[in-house]
Amino acid sequence: MTKQIPKASNIVNHASLVSAELRQRKLGQSGCVLWFTGYSGSGKSTLATALEKALIDDHHFAYVLDGDNVRHGLNRDLGFAAEDRTENIRRIGEVANLFADAGVITLTAFISPYRADRQLAREVIGSDRFREVYLTTPLEVCEERDPKGLYKKARAGEIGEFTGISAPYEPPLDPDVIIDTSANDLTTCVAQLIAQLRQDQVITA
Repeated sequence: MTKQIPKASNIVNHASLVSAELRQRKLGQSGCVLWFTGYSGSGKSTLATALEKALIDDHHFAYVLDGDNVRHGLNRDLGFAAEDRTENIRRIGEVANLFADAGVITLTAFISPYRADRQLAREVIGSDRFREVYLTTPLEVCEERDPKGLYKKARAGEIGEFTGISAPYEPPLDPDVIIDTSANDLTTCVAQLIAQLRQDQVITA
């Protein structure tokens, strides 16, 4: 899959005077994207926000891009049809790439059900900065949690194109990190991800 070419032809990229190496030295970290994917209710937003808080408390620069939050603004014109889901992920992939360029440990919490869309995000961001975090929490557990009451509505036919019920989810074939939030508590999951960031030398201070 190739990156889309801009419609306008009279634009050029402007290089920053601040190198990635300089940002890393100043911030004590490298910009990267942890791309959380899994069913609704698998714990993506909960884990991402807890990890963000832990990183900030430890004097690291982190930010969560959450699916619902982004759909209130940047992607408020998109629905949940397959083509809208693809555009949703394309846009957030570009935004996450900019955050990573700025040296931010960027945490994206989106169902992102299609492998091709996640692969495009990886290509845009770069494999060296992209880490796919697959939350393997079983569908029956997610449906039992149903924190937003969405599964109940989907089962009743009140919500169409709902992942896991009336729309497909394509699990990652080779994720960078695997976490089951039904088998591990939140503190353990956060600690696992921080250890991974240190091992990958994303966190250097």
